[in-house]
Amino acid sequence: MKFHLITVTAFSQNCSLIWCTKTNQAALVDPGGEAAKIIREVSDKGVLVTQVLLTHGHLDHVGAAAELAAHYQVPIIGPQKEDQFLLDALPTQSQMFGLDHCDPLTPDTWLEEGDTVSVGEEVLSVLHCPGHTPGHIVFINDKSRLAVSGDVIFKGGVGRSDFPRGDHQALIHSIKAKLLPLGDDIVFIPGHGPMSDFGYERKNNPFLQDELPVW
Repeated sequence: MKFHLITVTAFSQNCSLIWCTKTNQAALVDPGGEAAKIIREVSDKGVLVTQVLLTHGHLDHVGAAAELAAHYQVPIIGPQKEDQFLLDALPTQSQMFGLDHCDPLTPDTWLEEGDTVSVGEEVLSVLHCPGHTPGHIVFINDKSRLAVSGDVIFKGGVGRSDFPRGDHQALIHSIKAKLLPLGDDIVFIPGHGPMSDFGYERKNNPFLQDELPVW
C-alpha cells in the first residue's frame, strides 16, 4: 500500500490518500476541506478513488467528505456510530469556527471493532479507539505496517479530550491496550503534524509514561 499526505485547511489536517499498487484503487481518509486541492492531487497520482473513509466526526476531518463522495460517486465509510452526534452537529461546528456551512452527514456504512475495509487488494483492519471522540476508529494495514490514526496519537502527544464526550482515560487506554501492542515498527499517519512510529512513542511520548511530567 502506498500513501500520499494532503495537508488541508487552517487546521493543517492530514488528509491521507492511500492506494493499492496492484489495482490503482484508492481511498481518501479524513478529507477535512479544500476539496479542489484534494481532487487535483488525486489526479496527479493517477489513482481511482473508490471510497471516503472517516476516523471520527470532527469538522476538520470531514469537511470535504460529502463533496468528494459526490464528485467521485463513492460511499462514505466510518467512523463508529457513537460519533453520529458530531456529524449531526457539523453546521454548529462550522459556525463555531467561522467556516463555510457544512451540512449534517450520515455515512453510508458505520464501522465497528474487527471490521475490515478493502482498498483494491489491500485490507485495512478497524480498531475502535474512543477517547478523543466516542466513535473514533483507527485503520491498520498490517502488510505495510501502517496505521492511519486520526487524532488519537501524535508525535510526542495525544488527542485532546476536552471536547463533548471526550475521555482522557479512555484515550490512553485505547493507545496502550490497542495500538502499542501492534508493534514498535508500526508507522502511523496522525491527523495533524509529522508521522511517527509506535516504538518511538512508547519510549518517548510523555503522555504514555507511567508518571506524567510536571510542566
